[in-house]
Amino acid sequence: MINANRYFGRAPACAVLLAAAWPAFLAAAPLRESPISGAHHPGCEAVDAHACVALAMQAIGGQAKLSAIANERLDVIGHTLLTEQSYRQAPFITAYTRAKKNVDFLKRRQNTAVDAVWPESDPDTASAESSYTVVANEQGAVTRADGGDTPGSLTDIDDARATLALGPERLLLTAVAAPDLHFEAAEMLRSTPHTVVAFLWDGQPVKVMINAFNHLPDATETTRSFNDFWFVWGDVRQRVFYDNWKVIYSVVYPTNRVEERNGVLWSSSQILDAKFNLPQDEKLFAMDPVAAEKSARSKGWNRAFDDSHRVSLAPGIDLYRGSWNVTLIKQDDGVLVLEAPISPTFTAGALAKARRAYPSSPIKAVLSTSDSWPHVAGLREAVAESLPVYILDLNQPLLDRMIVARHSQRPDRLQTSPRPARWIIVSGQRQIGAGPNRVVLYPLRGAATERQYMVYFPERRVLYASDTLSIDPDKHTLYDPELMREVVAAVEREHLKVDTVYAMHEGPTPWRDVTRLVAAAVQ
Repeated sequence: MINANRYFGRAPACAVLLAAAWPAFLAAAPLRESPISGAHHPGCEAVDAHACVALAMQAIGGQAKLSAIANERLDVIGHTLLTEQSYRQAPFITAYTRAKKNVDFLKRRQNTAVDAVWPESDPDTASAESSYTVVANEQGAVTRADGGDTPGSLTDIDDARATLALGPERLLLTAVAAPDLHFEAAEMLRSTPHTVVAFLWDGQPVKVMINAFNHLPDATETTRSFNDFWFVWGDVRQRVFYDNWKVIYSVVYPTNRVEERNGVLWSSSQILDAKFNLPQDEKLFAMDPVAAEKSARSKGWNRAFDDSHRVSLAPGIDLYRGSWNVTLIKQDDGVLVLEAPISPTFTAGALAKARRAYPSSPIKAVLSTSDSWPHVAGLREAVAESLPVYILDLNQPLLDRMIVARHSQRPDRLQTSPRPARWIIVSGQRQIGAGPNRVVLYPLRGAATERQYMVYFPERRVLYASDTLSIDPDKHTLYDPELMREVVAAVEREHLKVDTVYAMHEGPTPWRDVTRLVAAAVQ
């Protein structure tokens, strides 16, 4: 799940079902304002780093007042740009949230109740809006519902840790207590000189940018490895800007928070109301201990490949069902692995399964049909094994950057043994192999499917439709019919004969049933 903004939690679960596209510059070296030449520490020239932080605390209201914030209740509205979910290039689709957040700094815990609006839901449906509550501390998290608590995510735990140590209420207190607090090169931030102090927190480098004129901490920067969709980028530079400062209970407090990741403006939140030091309701923070403990043991995206749900589509074509489907295709000269999703760990398991299933046949290539971040998260493992990978032409800039991204905080095989990618670019119809299990690749090129290609089995009359097909089992309706409408149009354009269709998140389905659902949805 996404946990985009520390103020308001996660996007809806349907996020994992969507195809994504994003700009080529997203994982490039972040744009920085130039360091300042001349004055080393503007506004703090005559003091050391600890005294400079003390000046910043005084500008906010003083160390005593910051330390006295025992808890807070925030009413927050915000948005997140869906860099990992948008169907095409920037500008991105936007998700919206309204949250009530209760943070207990003394007992180090938080409760966040979220009302979310998901932009890609179908018109005239209730699926656009959802509500959920996350309770978390530094050791565990749960998602609360009427039926009880279920395990939260690693991102929920990360969010609690960051709030309690690096939020504006505690940032300067954490900095002044750091034994390694020191100055770094000053920077121009929003055309204003800022002194930069830095320290390590939880093994991660943290910078605080202190305004030379008013000593307010206008921004903070970390380099960290995330447990949300950004985990595929390894060491991510996160910069958080604070603004719209207001006096709240004698403390000068930033009510606006804007977050960059890898130089991309990604999320923004505005506090509409803030209250400090209210009586606390223990029921808000209660967590089922079993669910909370299970959340802390989660593997996150590094889950194992599960080969227990095998579906034979035809002799030598085996679909392994799961949250992300993988298909093994046996051809005369080797095995194709269709998709490398979720993580290097998962994809390594899929490749190992291919070798066990066909020990006398080499893996000849991996097919990666879209650019959605969870769907390509295992490609670093395929590259580490020097396997050829078929990718869409439009996706190469993104994937080039993904392959060279640093993963020093959580090294994978490609970090420890770098090697170049062996891309095979798909820009039009392309056949792989011969015989009954030959496949033909077709770019979709629709507005919602621009970053995807289909995999067609001519002799089997089977179509793999990338990340376009998802059927509600209760209502028997399509999620986002536009996706499959574009697939139907591509099938007609290419004059394909299809009996069965399946996709990244859907099992084999009669083609006639899908075309009826499309027709019913778009009439």
